[in-house]
Amino acid sequence: MGKKHNKDKQPKNSETLRALAQFSQIGVTMAASVLVGVLLGKYLDGLLGTTPWLLLISSLLGAGAAIKVLFNISQNKR
Repeated sequence: MGKKHNKDKQPKNSETLRALAQFSQIGVTMAASVLVGVLLGKYLDGLLGTTPWLLLISSLLGAGAAIKVLFNISQNKR
């Protein structure tokens, strides 16, 4: 009887872990996209001397990329 109870519980745990992995993938991808944009903008601003502008533009591009990836992930799950 103990083995049957254990088999019933395993698919639920698997689905929970899969959902947690999906949520963590979304969070890490969005944070990494914005972080890469900010770091690239800061580097280019220091290199070219265009102090706030490339940082702002690349930050917005990073946020846009994060939103696009979020939509792509949600479309793949259907």
